[in-house]
Amino acid sequence: MSVYVGNLSYEVTEESLNAVFAEYGSVKRVQLPTDRETGRLRGFGFVEMSSDAEEAAAIEALDGAEWMGRDLKVNKAKPKENRGGSFGGNRGGGYGGGSRNRY
Repeated sequence: MSVYVGNLSYEVTEESLNAVFAEYGSVKRVQLPTDRETGRLRGFGFVEMSSDAEEAAAIEALDGAEWMGRDLKVNKAKPKENRGGSFGGNRGGGYGGGSRNRY
């Protein structure tokens, strides 16, 4: 499982976030999602640690803490939701595809 870290500065790097979480245990991975269009950071990230105890210690210490001028939101990451299927499955335009005869 991983830890969600929200309200991050747009200047944050994977290395700087890793260093903060390393104080609470062994960091396995850091992810900082970027906007598809602009390539800019989205203001949140995920940190995966070696054990649940290390994650719990980091959450306890860092949730609400100020870092890089912002109050962090740190909690257990929710599982990624499947973004398909339940609605919007038929993406047809609503124009019948050109089969209208015009006289």
